[in-house]
Amino acid sequence: MNMNKGLAACTMLAMMACNTTDQKKEGATDQTVIGAPEVKIENGQMPPEVLWAFGRVGNVSVSPDGKQIAYTVTYYSIPENRGNADLYVMDADGTNKKQLTRTAASESAVAWKPDGKAIAYLREGKLWNIAPDGSAEKQVSDIEQSIEGFLYAPAGDKILLVIPTKIEKCMNGDLYEDLDKAKAYVYDDLMYRHWDTWKDGSYNHLYLGDVKGDKVKTVEDIMPGEPFDSPVKPFGGTEQIAWSPDGSVIVYTCKKLSGRDYAFQTNSNLYAYTLADKQTRLLTPDMPGYDQNPQFSPDGKTLLWSSMRRGGYEADKERMMMMEWPNGQMVDVSDSLDASPSSLQWTPDGKTIYLTAPIKEAYQIFAFDVASRSFRQLTDGNQDYQHVALAGNKLIATRTTLVDPAEIYSVDPTTGKGTDLSQVNKDLLSKLNLPTFEKRFVTTTDNKQMVTWVVYPPKFDASKKYPILLMCTGGPQGVLSPSFSYRWSYMLMAAQGYVVVVPARRGTSGSGQEWADAISKHHGTQDEQDLLAAVDEICKEPWADKDHVGAMGASYGGFSIFHLAGTHKGRFKAFLAHCGIFNSEFMYPTTEEMFFDEWENGGAPWDKDNKVAQNTYSHSPHLMVKNWNTPIMIVHGEQDFRVPYSQGMAAFNTARMLGVESRLLIFPTENHWVLSPQNAILWQREFFKWFDKYLKNGDKPKEAEKPKA
Repeated sequence: MNMNKGLAACTMLAMMACNTTDQKKEGATDQTVIGAPEVKIENGQMPPEVLWAFGRVGNVSVSPDGKQIAYTVTYYSIPENRGNADLYVMDADGTNKKQLTRTAASESAVAWKPDGKAIAYLREGKLWNIAPDGSAEKQVSDIEQSIEGFLYAPAGDKILLVIPTKIEKCMNGDLYEDLDKAKAYVYDDLMYRHWDTWKDGSYNHLYLGDVKGDKVKTVEDIMPGEPFDSPVKPFGGTEQIAWSPDGSVIVYTCKKLSGRDYAFQTNSNLYAYTLADKQTRLLTPDMPGYDQNPQFSPDGKTLLWSSMRRGGYEADKERMMMMEWPNGQMVDVSDSLDASPSSLQWTPDGKTIYLTAPIKEAYQIFAFDVASRSFRQLTDGNQDYQHVALAGNKLIATRTTLVDPAEIYSVDPTTGKGTDLSQVNKDLLSKLNLPTFEKRFVTTTDNKQMVTWVVYPPKFDASKKYPILLMCTGGPQGVLSPSFSYRWSYMLMAAQGYVVVVPARRGTSGSGQEWADAISKHHGTQDEQDLLAAVDEICKEPWADKDHVGAMGASYGGFSIFHLAGTHKGRFKAFLAHCGIFNSEFMYPTTEEMFFDEWENGGAPWDKDNKVAQNTYSHSPHLMVKNWNTPIMIVHGEQDFRVPYSQGMAAFNTARMLGVESRLLIFPTENHWVLSPQNAILWQREFFKWFDKYLKNGDKPKEAEKPKA
């Protein structure tokens, strides 16, 4: 969008607003409105900048009557190194699309009010409402604190707000008022940092408020003084909270543990808060795994939620649990499905629950019949469906593939046929020469059938030779679905002339729970053989340039890269590891969610009598560096607290001391991911510069120099 036109549109919207005070607040920012950017495309070729020209669809919400869909689209400005999301609405059949907001701030957490007369959303920590026709936009919260999430009661007369609340003193200003320029944290227990944030004594709390007219009034903390988060950090949202249909009870997810207990357990629970007496009770005692995402049936007689059976294991199957409300027996109703159901959605009559679940490493839509407790798969194919909602007799979901960014689809529950409604990126995609992809099944060394995605360059010609890139997926668990990625963009890699091989090696979660469980305490063993089986199979193809094969991976995939560097025996010409685990022994005491390494490794590295743990640590990549002789690039974010950046530094330093060709790319402001536009483009340029050098340009690795004495 032309910047001047964008500013004019923003001014026009402000003039249409009813509240002049809100107009002043909206216009107070000195940032520009970001719309769809212009991107230069020559001969259909796809440079990295195209990834930042796509509109990113999110925050999909269907109106209570099922006739309209509200959603956000985020666009990015590379020069400004930021993006903003604006609010849109369309009819449930994809017609009558309308942009409702044009602001330099982002609209998020979009949800229809229960009466369907307005759409609610957050902007700069405040709650706003707007009519579906774009009129009557107004700020409806006046509280001083920043709001992180909200959930209206079914009748619309009350609301829950998620507000960060200071509970503990652990920062310099809290401890010594005269040292206002000091920068320090003081801790006495574990879990002092999480994901990319140091603990500052604030926790997500739920506040109950009254809604008078449009305004939110009289908010009260329903977790006063508790040093716990709801929703659970770092990624929990309002899907972890539910109102009973009569508005008398709030069920919320919380992990009421601290310090060492929090670090070594996954035990989140469900709690019920009764508005009448302000009492809270535990609903899920003696259930040591994750319990989360509660939902009431439409008649309020049944509570549905997701639950993992095994404590300490974050990749266990997510069971669909039901309980007759309020004190009935808890029952797993998903035993017949060897997959983790998610995005659960009741039908109004309470007879069916729609959901998504991964089958053969792709998320499909299912219908669960409550009476017979049986599942019926509605969709098939090489796509990913997420976030299912009802719109009349159709389902609304987001859909991606390896070469298609997220769009909003309507799905016929009878035929499974999907129709693209939003079409945000249709025009841009039409200008590109697009890669193609397929799902293959590769026979592993132990005679199993493994899903392997293969992505081919545009205008693929089987009479030519193509360099190969092997993707070593992270996790080590997680569904290796055909989702669209902006960081590990197989579409972009294939567009640069590579065939990309993506094996769902042992440990991925879309091929059944037994397959997922197989990697724990067996790192670098059968999972590595699976990776090699896939790339060896592809290298048998006449179009595969088996002399120019590279491998890449992040997180546990980085572990795989560091491990392969010591074991591959000349298969690969270049490696790239992002936020990878180099030293498993040092990873154990330096990560933050310590339950993960405790489970995956089987115990602590200093427990020499623990044969399971000692066997796991014997496969740590740092023990195999004597065999390193292949060029390797190492990327890490300094704000990565999951796999601390010292892991990347240690790997790079080791490579340099061994005389192995290597490169280090450090992002001081990024975490486990690369999220900002300019950093991401820099990462992609360095990525292709590195692999092109060894896989396309014919450069041969230099002989490793012996370290000086």
